[in-house]
Amino acid sequence: MLRYPSLRAPLDVLFLTCCLLLSADVLGPEIFGHGKTKDYPLWFWAGQQVLHGGNLYPADPQAIFDFIYPPLPAVLLAIPSYFGKIPLYICLSLLNAAAWWIAAQLSNAMTGSGRDPEPWLAALPAIVTVTFVFDMFDLGQPNLVLLAMMLLGFWWLQQGRPWASGSMFALATAIKVFPVAVFPYLVWRRHWVSAASMIMFLGIFLFVVPAPMRGFQQNVAELKTWYQGMVGSSSEQGFGQRGEQNWSWVNQSMIAMTHRLTRQVNYNQDNPAKAPAYMNLVDLDFKTANWVVVGVSIAIGLAFIAVMPPPGRRTPRSDAEELGILFCLMTVASPLARQYYFTWLLFPLTVLLHRAVYDPRVLVRKGTWAVLAVAALLTSLSLPFFPNDLQAFGNNFLAAAVIAGGLAWHILHPPADGKTSSLFASGSALKT
Repeated sequence: MLRYPSLRAPLDVLFLTCCLLLSADVLGPEIFGHGKTKDYPLWFWAGQQVLHGGNLYPADPQAIFDFIYPPLPAVLLAIPSYFGKIPLYICLSLLNAAAWWIAAQLSNAMTGSGRDPEPWLAALPAIVTVTFVFDMFDLGQPNLVLLAMMLLGFWWLQQGRPWASGSMFALATAIKVFPVAVFPYLVWRRHWVSAASMIMFLGIFLFVVPAPMRGFQQNVAELKTWYQGMVGSSSEQGFGQRGEQNWSWVNQSMIAMTHRLTRQVNYNQDNPAKAPAYMNLVDLDFKTANWVVVGVSIAIGLAFIAVMPPPGRRTPRSDAEELGILFCLMTVASPLARQYYFTWLLFPLTVLLHRAVYDPRVLVRKGTWAVLAVAALLTSLSLPFFPNDLQAFGNNFLAAAVIAGGLAWHILHPPADGKTSSLFASGSALKT
């Protein structure tokens, strides 16, 4: 299933055309206009700071950070930044295009359906999530690249290459922290080598790789400042940086949704010009709301464990559905889950689409299409002509929940003639 794009395939030509148009959105303003905005100038600044030995973060962890990521991404950005803004933007656009193709290819290869999908089916998940992909190009965010890394990590894990898989999980975590949520899953499923590899490579990416350019002591000091300012700070006003966004409608994480439902939090606080708006069902204090978050997290985790089949009942099909749920949970478990974070739904959507087409049971196929239709309707509510209030109430969050629920049903109700050998539980993969 894994292949390069072909100019002889109409859908591949459509993909390449979309990539060219999305790249034009990045490069056009920089070449012909007043310069590309969003996060692109920040990436160039971070790369230049590394090249010239400047500071990535302020000395005071309580101050506002311009660059809110660990030092490693800045070091990686320094190489193309050396050649100027346009080469950097070209590199980032090419990286997003490659990640989009790789993520779609791996998603179709890992559904466990045992079928080579028709071209339209292989392309449909990418078409459905194209608005999220547009955000990746327009904003310059790395979430699509992280998705490709995580899928590649699980692909390697299925191929019996646990050390390589752990390195991918570690690289994704070192770029943007929320993929660390995969670690408890690796431990629970006893992928010990992959988990150990993730820890080892995470240390390498955080402490060793930046050292030649930043110096070991400076890098450690910057990691400490970043941790204090981003991970170690939380209050009623917000957590990490960009406190005005943490509780507002732009954040559809489980943490933000729980706080908006249990505290009197103004979900329009990102825009002082807007009238305050609230959606809380009860009015708890900050500490109690955090305990609610802990309780909800534990309940969801236990529900996931209850759905996961024991080793003897695992199949390629159930493994794909299990990973689809995991990707949904990792998306909403991130403390900040803006609209573009839900590009990670590409993989679970692909799994469900394969079930909707290839499941041998007619009623199950119809029901799966119904689940997909509900999820598509919910995600469409993020389009600009709908009010932001719908995002405050968690349209994408609910879409992820609907998709995860559909996948859980499929795990619990497999076809009677399903195969019983798991890709993860075969050969060397069982020992990882």
